[in-house]
Amino acid sequence: MSSDADRHPSLTPEAVVRTCRLAGAALATASVLAIAGFTVLGSVFEYPQILDEPTGDILASYRKHQGTIVTWFSVLALSAALMGPAGIWLGRLAGGTLGRWIAGVGIAAAVVQVAGLQRWVTLVPDISHDALNPGRRADAEDRFELWHNILGKAVGETLGYALTATFTVLIVIALRPTLLPRWLAVLGLASAALIATGVVIPLIEAASLTNFAGYVIWCVWLIAVAVVLVRVRAPADTPAGRADDGRRPHRHQVDS
Repeated sequence: MSSDADRHPSLTPEAVVRTCRLAGAALATASVLAIAGFTVLGSVFEYPQILDEPTGDILASYRKHQGTIVTWFSVLALSAALMGPAGIWLGRLAGGTLGRWIAGVGIAAAVVQVAGLQRWVTLVPDISHDALNPGRRADAEDRFELWHNILGKAVGETLGYALTATFTVLIVIALRPTLLPRWLAVLGLASAALIATGVVIPLIEAASLTNFAGYVIWCVWLIAVAVVLVRVRAPADTPAGRADDGRRPHRHQVDS
């Protein structure tokens, strides 16, 4: 599936290949870390279902597994943070106004999700400790609910869902003409639509299921897009292309 080199007038062929590989590595790493993080936290902490439990029970479970929980929320935060550099690299590939939008939305998606996730690492340890003191328990639980509503629901989730869905659509628009096969573009748009339903979770509880399904599909989609990106090869008449003993396809191309 060939791409048009004229789409990247500011990048040399070698720079295009390098940028594709960097973006692919960021997307694949983000997906793997997210899958690992949610798997471990679901097993140890029953996350995210535990958020429906009383605050006292959430904090008690948090204290019981605090080291593991802090570690794996840090992993999830790192996974979310990788959307920033991925957006920058994909934006360079797209170029122009679309490229700037991809970079900006990718960075914004990373920032709001890290802001939401980091509370489990920076705020909840002290809150959970204070909750052990009968005289401070009510205040500690109030603080937990306050930060959960602000950083968790409003910032990390609602804004995060909207920005992640938008970021995904922009990537599809940018890569579909040159790199993404039709089925992968459709899969990306479907995952974005399902993720976007998370915005209405406060109004429609069933949206949590469609949102979860969207993220599962999205993680698989990220890995598939990463594979497409890392398989991009340099033209045969460039130094990078000649280094591969003449077997690289002409122009920017994905191996079949």
